[in-house]
Amino acid sequence: MSDIREPRVFSPDDPKIVGETAQPADDAPLPLDEEIPPQQRRNTGASVGGLFLSAVAALAGLALTVSFANFVSTALARDGWVGWTALSLLVIAIGTGLIILGREIIGLVRLRRLTRLRRNAETAIRTRDIALERKTVAGLSATFRGRRDLTWNLARLRDHAGDVRDPGDLLRLADREVIAPLDTVARRLVLKSAKRVSVVTAMSPMVWVAMLYVMVENLRLLRGLATLYGGRPGGIGALRIARLVITHIVATGGLAMTDDLLGQFLGQDLLRRLSRRLGEGVFNGALTARVGVAAIEVTRPIPFLDSEPIRVRDLLPELLRRSGS
Repeated sequence: MSDIREPRVFSPDDPKIVGETAQPADDAPLPLDEEIPPQQRRNTGASVGGLFLSAVAALAGLALTVSFANFVSTALARDGWVGWTALSLLVIAIGTGLIILGREIIGLVRLRRLTRLRRNAETAIRTRDIALERKTVAGLSATFRGRRDLTWNLARLRDHAGDVRDPGDLLRLADREVIAPLDTVARRLVLKSAKRVSVVTAMSPMVWVAMLYVMVENLRLLRGLATLYGGRPGGIGALRIARLVITHIVATGGLAMTDDLLGQFLGQDLLRRLSRRLGEGVFNGALTARVGVAAIEVTRPIPFLDSEPIRVRDLLPELLRRSGS
């Protein structure tokens, strides 16, 4: 206990303590203002505030859950039509909830399968692995088995698969015979969605309505493209695709590229003469087209090999022509 130093009060200008403060001892107490750096204090305050908000939100959710559980238990305990109605609604809610959960799980599994197929295809092309290439094409055929629109394409793939000998040619055959027709349909989906977004944004009287429609339309486009390429995602799957698409756009600088392409096609003078709403509609339609192109690159089960990649610069002229008409 004798080694513990008592707190001392001193002035920094006192010449008697200059020698002591020049080389402080390891166990010397720090001044109060230097114990916690200002940045650390701000981070501590932010974490405490976040913890407070999380606790309040958890309490509110718990209160709603308890209130709903009490209501359901009380309704089920009653005799007569109220109890039977509550029981019927509970059974319907549980059944539909299980169906939705099952669809979400199946959608996530199919999206993971598409990601694995694309990764295997890229690895097979890079390493010239014929065994992995044939495995990837077999998985691709299994993914599209049962699709009536691809019955003839899959038959052609099977008929010509035995004639392929060189590494990479089998994947190119699958790209040309099976995936290329889907690219044509995907291109039409992206153009239709971009046109709807541009028209609704230009005609909407309220900004929040237009933004809500753009969000819903983009999510619907993502689900449609993923379903076209064999994904069939649910709500959670669509959000996962949206995250992948945003990451892809940010990584490739797609937003800046879309803005530059709009300037090239329209011209700065014409952009200044356009009305504000029409300009917003065209720009939002172009962004939707960019999202669609990124979604095609993300959800496509194999990379572009023999097929021509879909690019925003190829969609903008037709989008602008349709918007103008």
